[in-house]
Amino acid sequence: MKNWAAIIFVLFVVTGCTKETQNKIGRAVQNWTGTDGVLEVYAGDKLVKRFMKIDKLSTAMATDGSRERPYRYGYGVLDANLNGVVDPGEKKVYFEFSDYSTSYIFYENPN
Repeated sequence: MKNWAAIIFVLFVVTGCTKETQNKIGRAVQNWTGTDGVLEVYAGDKLVKRFMKIDKLSTAMATDGSRERPYRYGYGVLDANLNGVVDPGEKKVYFEFSDYSTSYIFYENPN
């Protein structure tokens, strides 16, 4: 009976949260379960950068936290030779890209 009460309490708390708080909870669960995202950046129809092993992309917030900024960021392994494999020597890096001018595709690695 205590377990049901705890579950109902958690459901009420989550549904009462703002959308951003719900997203943060979802990302925390996603980070805990793990993901294997890939971000590909294009210049026209040409692939120019690929980041692999990304666990999430985040939207930048204004310094005062009142609004979103027009770029996203994350951490991933830079696939320097664009072969789709994390090779020895390829390192995890921080990256940012603009929501306005960057052609990109983000997807979960099917391998």
